[in-house]
Amino acid sequence: MSEQNVRIEIATLDELAQLTDLVTDLMDLQEDFEANAILHERGLRLILEDPSRGRIFVIRNDYQILGMVNTLFTVSTALGGFVILMEDFVIHPEHRGHNYGTKLLDYLTKFAQERDFKRITLLADKLSADSQKFFKSHGFKYSSLTPMRLILNSTNDYD
Repeated sequence: MSEQNVRIEIATLDELAQLTDLVTDLMDLQEDFEANAILHERGLRLILEDPSRGRIFVIRNDYQILGMVNTLFTVSTALGGFVILMEDFVIHPEHRGHNYGTKLLDYLTKFAQERDFKRITLLADKLSADSQKFFKSHGFKYSSLTPMRLILNSTNDYD
């Protein structure tokens, strides 16, 4: 594969199936979530259809998506400005070890700085020492805050 054809772009609805596959594979690896392609596709679509919610960036070549990151925009009252919640940062297993994760994270950091975002927050999987090491090597630090959540409407029945 030619490195010169690798680029980072904003994902489009046309890529929804590939994005869903990446997120489904990621959820298979995580203890807190259950892989469900229907729900993942629905969530991705909500972001892709309304750029005010966030962006999904992909790293790709001429043939396929190599990885992705989902970014959601919100406001921090502590910092008095917009912040990014980074989720679903994944490089396809066949394409790891080629610096694509670093390229994608560097792109996101530059995007955030150029738009005056105050912080990027992520939840790193406790079970993946490699992913924690990766993010720490790029300047992320552990927070003294503990994530907690309340799952609402946990069934898939909306009727």
